[in-house]
Amino acid sequence: MTTHTATPPTTTTPIPDAAAAGTWRLGDRTVNRVGLGAMRLVGTLGNPVPRDRDDAIAVLRRAVELGVNHVDTAAFYFLPTRSANELIGAALQPYPDDLVITTKIGASASRDGAFEPYARPDQLRSHVEENIRQLGLDQLDVVNLRWGTGLQREAGSVAEHVGALAELRAAGLVRHIGVSNVLPEQLDEALEITPVVCVQNRYGLTERDDDGLLERCGELGIAFVPFFSLGAAVAGAVPGGTPHEAGRAETAAVAEAHGATTAQVRLAWTLHRGPHVLAIPGTGSVAHLEQNVAAGALRLTGEDLALLDGVAPAA
Repeated sequence: MTTHTATPPTTTTPIPDAAAAGTWRLGDRTVNRVGLGAMRLVGTLGNPVPRDRDDAIAVLRRAVELGVNHVDTAAFYFLPTRSANELIGAALQPYPDDLVITTKIGASASRDGAFEPYARPDQLRSHVEENIRQLGLDQLDVVNLRWGTGLQREAGSVAEHVGALAELRAAGLVRHIGVSNVLPEQLDEALEITPVVCVQNRYGLTERDDDGLLERCGELGIAFVPFFSLGAAVAGAVPGGTPHEAGRAETAAVAEAHGATTAQVRLAWTLHRGPHVLAIPGTGSVAHLEQNVAAGALRLTGEDLALLDGVAPAA
């Protein structure tokens, strides 16, 4: 008689759904607060070698499996042989009914790598139509007017550009309008012309210039969507940037207490800034995607928040 020893079942901790952090409204659309930024799908910043296409598609499909229904992209997210918009279409069409794709216009790039930071108002229609074509849509859910020549915000009137976007919405090409990389007075100017559903600015634990703007967006019911919220956490997270020491000890202490990574702590801190704050961390790795989504379920204590709130901004 042969005796068989039963093998105990393998148990794994399920990854929280993207809805664990709650939801917010982008106009008439509801999204889970943890989304996905598409920039890294094409490759690593500063590296001309494209990411494996199958890996990028796997990230997008896994994101949707985990409840991510807010994807941020732009037609200028591309390398010569990779386009974020093309990858999104290839991975996710036919698109889920609840998926909201947000894109940025106002800046553009040519195939030879030349970046043009400012479009004229009359050029915005071609930017919108290019995103529509690449994504295979009839209408864009949310279009952010990106302002400024780089990561530093610049003064100047956005009225003509926002007005041109409002005309494109009236023509049925755009569903909702947002602004990106803007100063508080530029948001005020935009609001005099049209409803604004989101502000997408650089912000994070050590990038705190927009504390006041974040709070005002909450008062107005406007989503605040930080980009590069992990900018100081890892090398290369911000183009041309390097990690710095600000916040390293504090995030490490909180991460150890929760069995989390420091990147997850930074994301969780950002989400704790208000129910209107949406995260769009970018990655080309399924493993990192899963960690980012799980950060939405990380509940920081009052002591954790007091410690992190006291971190001095990067010099």
